[in-house]
Amino acid sequence: MIKAVIFDFGGVLAEEGFREGLKAVAQKNGLNPDDFFRVAEELIYQTGYVAGISDESNYWDVLRGKTGIANSDRELREEILKRFIIRPEVIKYVEKIKSSGLVTAILSDQTNWLDEINQRTPFYHHFDYVFNSFTLKKGKRDPSIFRDVCLTLGLKPDEVIFVDDNMGNIERALSIGLRVVHFHGTLEEIDNIITKTDV
Repeated sequence: MIKAVIFDFGGVLAEEGFREGLKAVAQKNGLNPDDFFRVAEELIYQTGYVAGISDESNYWDVLRGKTGIANSDRELREEILKRFIIRPEVIKYVEKIKSSGLVTAILSDQTNWLDEINQRTPFYHHFDYVFNSFTLKKGKRDPSIFRDVCLTLGLKPDEVIFVDDNMGNIERALSIGLRVVHFHGTLEEIDNIITKTDV
């Protein structure tokens, strides 16, 4: 029986502000958006910023050094944060399944930005738990994070659905035994899994 549904943030609960913001930065600097994003994404892990081991200013310094961009920290972060637009239809779905008795949670490879986004547009209150890599000191590239979250919830992996738009994260969650939904913009697949496993 399914007892909890865990949602990714960027790309599921909200528009993917990190990717789209960085691509906008690249375009303004005359750089290839896809290449720039790949470098920026890798560096947020390499610097340890996503796991709360390093800080934001260090991340931007390293990124500027690697790519030659000259934007200020403030300009760079604003390009990202303003693009994390909460999707009301997904929040409405979260409320629906929560009212049916399911535990709802967020598991995000985010930095301190997640708290700031919540301050701008509150959404934490829709969830029973918020798991953030910045606080956990571990990201979704480490499969053990899924086991850790299940232990915190007090649930077996096969009692939990994990919803993410990143296929790598989906595969790692699946390897731990969670039920998974590779999110492509629709929510029906979550209902299908809940219905099948509750029969």
